[in-house]
Amino acid sequence: MITTVTQKNMVVIPVDVARRLGIQPGSQLDWQPVEGKDEIVVRVIPRRGERARRLLGAGRWFSPQRDSVAELAAEREAEG
Repeated sequence: MITTVTQKNMVVIPVDVARRLGIQPGSQLDWQPVEGKDEIVVRVIPRRGERARRLLGAGRWFSPQRDSVAELAAEREAEG
């Protein structure tokens, strides 16, 4: 897909790409030039709610209610 840069350095994102990547009005994009090439890598920055959803429950592994030593001992015993 080819797009054209306007005089104000604006670019229209093709509809198929926007839908596939979930890009909506207000979405943020991170533009990074590729060193030594005439290329740009564009990354969609997840919205706040999406970032929160991805992190949900991530800290359970470090819960103070876990007994890591007992878990390790049980794991080693099961190994043989």
